[in-house]
Amino acid sequence: MLYQTVQYQSSPKDERCRLIYGSKYLSWIAMISIPNILILRKWLLGVLKINLVCAFALFGCSSEQSNKQAKPVNERDTPASQQKDSTATIPSHKEVGEASWYGPGFHGKETSSGETFDQKEMTAAHPSLPMGTKAEVTNLENGKKVEVRINDRGPYAENRVIDLSSAAANKLNMKTDGTAQVKIVTKSAKKKSRTAKSGKNKQRVKKNSALSKK
Repeated sequence: MLYQTVQYQSSPKDERCRLIYGSKYLSWIAMISIPNILILRKWLLGVLKINLVCAFALFGCSSEQSNKQAKPVNERDTPASQQKDSTATIPSHKEVGEASWYGPGFHGKETSSGETFDQKEMTAAHPSLPMGTKAEVTNLENGKKVEVRINDRGPYAENRVIDLSSAAANKLNMKTDGTAQVKIVTKSAKKKSRTAKSGKNKQRVKKNSALSKK
C-alpha cells in the first residue's frame, strides 16, 4: 500500500487567531494569579504583625519581672527591717586571755575614740573591738564580773587581750597582781563612725607594762 503524506500549510488568518487566543489565555491566567498574590501578601503581613505584637508583649513581661526581682538601689526603697539589719549591731564576741589595767598615767588624756580618759569610769582598751562595744569581763580567778565600754586601743603588751581602767580593775580585784586571767563576752552595740587617732597610744607601751607588773 502506498501512503500519502499530506501537509497543511497554515494561513496568515490562522496565525492571527492563534495569537489572539494565546493573548487572551495569558491575560486570563494573569487575572486569576494577581488577586491570589495580593491575598497571600496581606496574609503574610497579618502574620508578621501578630508575631511582632507577641514579641513586644513577652519582652514587656520579662522586663517587668526582672525589675520586680531587682534589689532596690535607693535607701528609701529598702524595707525598714533591712535598713536596721545593715546598720544595726556588732556581732557578739567571746575571748579568754590575760587582762591588765591602766589609769593614773593616762587620766585626762585623749583616747583612740576621741574621748577623754577617766580612770574612774568603767571603760577598757581592746586591740580590735569597735569603739562603743559593751563587754562583760569575768575574772576567772575569783569569779567577779564587771561591764565595761571599749573606748580605747590596747593593750600593747604581748599576750594580753584587754586593758581595763583603774575602776574596772578594782571591781575585779586584780589591781594588786596587775594582771588576771579573764573571759570577755561582748554585747551588741551600734556602730559609731568616729575616726580613731592612731599612734597616740604607742607612747604608753612601756608605762603600761611597768604598771601591770606592780
